[in-house]
Amino acid sequence: MSISRRSLFLSLPAFALVRPAFADRIPLSEISRYFNGFTTAEGEFTQINPDGSLATGRIYIRRPGRVRFEYDPPEESLVMAGGGQVAIFDGRSNQGPNQYPLSKTPLNLILERNVDFSNRRMVVGHTDDGTTTTVVAQDPENPQYGSIRLVFSTGPTELRQWVIRDDTGAETTVILGDMRFGNDLSAGLFNITAEVDRRNR
Repeated sequence: MSISRRSLFLSLPAFALVRPAFADRIPLSEISRYFNGFTTAEGEFTQINPDGSLATGRIYIRRPGRVRFEYDPPEESLVMAGGGQVAIFDGRSNQGPNQYPLSKTPLNLILERNVDFSNRRMVVGHTDDGTTTTVVAQDPENPQYGSIRLVFSTGPTELRQWVIRDDTGAETTVILGDMRFGNDLSAGLFNITAEVDRRNR
């Protein structure tokens, strides 16, 4: 298993942005509302790894605290978070997954039950370039866990990409395709124990 899978949570994706002609900076309260406004989401993604290699797949989100990245062949890897843990499955290995606490990853900041960028010291950057708004966030108590850089477009507010910088400075970018919200996603998609059992049959 390459370290890029771990970097997905400790650094993340890149996007093809549809850019409006001009946009004001999106307020932090609106960005919080965006995340708190949905429970489930799914769509395609493209990942740019620290070494420049590309991977594609499908992402499933079920807030709070759950996400699943299914990688297309030849990767055939799986990264999932549930029950407060992140598990990284190598599709080419018969070993169990590598696991570590979700709370020690920047992705945890947007998977919390109540995301509040405006009332926490986690935001260390909030800029715009006239077309997109970028927010950089990190755990204020544990900046050593890395940071996440979120890029949004407006009309309506949409998350287009995030970049996770890990504790070594390596960056992983994830580019999101069109996301679909509100679908019924089974809790089993995010059950690490069930996935381990399935692979051991």
